[in-house]
Amino acid sequence: MYKYLIKPVLFLQDAESAHHFTFSWIKRLFNLPLLHSLIKSAFAFEHRDLEREVFGLKFSNPIGLAAGFDKDAKLIDEMAMLGFGFVEIGTLTPRAQDGNPKPRLFRLPEDHALINRMGFNNGGVAAAVERLKKRNAKILVGGNIGKNKDTPNEQALDDYLYCIHALHPYVDYFVVNVSSPNTPGLRELQDKEPLQRLLTAISKTMESYPKTRPVLLKIAPDLTDGQLDDIIAIVTETGIDGVVATNTTIDRGGLKTSPEEVEAIGAGGLSGKVLKDRSTEVIRYLTQKSGNAFPIIGVGGVFSASDAREKLEAGASLVQIYSGMIYEGPALVKRLKKGLVKG
Repeated sequence: MYKYLIKPVLFLQDAESAHHFTFSWIKRLFNLPLLHSLIKSAFAFEHRDLEREVFGLKFSNPIGLAAGFDKDAKLIDEMAMLGFGFVEIGTLTPRAQDGNPKPRLFRLPEDHALINRMGFNNGGVAAAVERLKKRNAKILVGGNIGKNKDTPNEQALDDYLYCIHALHPYVDYFVVNVSSPNTPGLRELQDKEPLQRLLTAISKTMESYPKTRPVLLKIAPDLTDGQLDDIIAIVTETGIDGVVATNTTIDRGGLKTSPEEVEAIGAGGLSGKVLKDRSTEVIRYLTQKSGNAFPIIGVGGVFSASDAREKLEAGASLVQIYSGMIYEGPALVKRLKKGLVKG
């Protein structure tokens, strides 16, 4: 029904308007008493072969919602009804910010891809915390955190620690986002020395809590092998718990969409099917070079069970989806799980 009825209607709107429209209707429909039970039943599929224990957390299944879809923790209960094993909120920043000027989210239907330059638009970590306090679902939640656009890189640590202190009681793990291409200068924090300082300080702060939370690093797919070697060394030396591979790419190679149309869209991070192979390459490289030393959440171009299995076989412990759900619909979650069980 999604592909032939709902998706064509949504794709008549610009991508960001369709996103907000979808949010509002999910909130309304999913919480109607009768529909609530029907939706939960329609998307239900669990199997003991899907269960995972990763960085000390027990996941009912390995399929997660990637950061960026539910930035402000508005739909956690509803996403749990769709059968996700975990939901990653954010990227959240200490203070609310509008993000980059619109339009800033674009579809490339021919490539089953998206380009975004959202710029960490969110309502701020405090507002998200208030919603997290009221959620009902027991689903695992990750907190993806970043710095405000106007915070200099030299003070970025303060922003990350602020978010950690605010979210610590309400999320199950953290993801440090230094790899978005849409905040000026942010990717400079991926360089070896600043990244090592940042993660070392975060690790020490986490040790000060009575109960620690796993800390993961989200990396770009555009890193060289040498930079990936640095990531392996940094993860090992700082003692963080894992990596999310990968964020969106600034590369425009391999697209079917005309170069003129892509150029007209302009800057932003590219996600979708075109990212599948590169993100899997990064997962495989990190796994093999590190000797499978840390868990990896694989994200990028997962549109089918075979895509998910490919990332798991490359070394990922869990996978996440975003663009795949935009193009394939929410039933994708159940299809992925059933496909993984069938093998």
